[in-house]
Amino acid sequence: MSEPFSVRVTVRGYETDVQGHLNQAVYLNYAEHARWSLLQAAGITQSRLIAQGVGPVALETTIRYKRELLAGDEADVSCSFVWSGGKIFTMEQTITRADGTVAAELTGAGGLMDLKQRKLLPHPQDVFRDLATDPGLFGL
Repeated sequence: MSEPFSVRVTVRGYETDVQGHLNQAVYLNYAEHARWSLLQAAGITQSRLIAQGVGPVALETTIRYKRELLAGDEADVSCSFVWSGGKIFTMEQTITRADGTVAAELTGAGGLMDLKQRKLLPHPQDVFRDLATDPGLFGL
């Protein structure tokens, strides 16, 4: 199995809370940034998704905070998709400080929605495979 897709972010001062560490909600933004970066790297743009009448949806997210991130810290945000064969897939993400310390682990459930019917598609991995120029980034 290949390494998960990853993007580097730098914690900005305005993203921190009164204790000086990264605000809890910003972890979700970093995770979302990594997911969209993966889609783009695989050749799937937002406009291509809309043209196909589909859109990814987050159904559930769990965050386990491990170590704090401070303003100026650099961190890598990984993203990998796990396919179950049904309507719902799992996204596993880790936010790791540049020194290798795991700051947070995120697990999410997602799906791919038909934008007209407003229902989840039965096999989202097939749509991602068809739309992607590099489906290997999704483990497909």
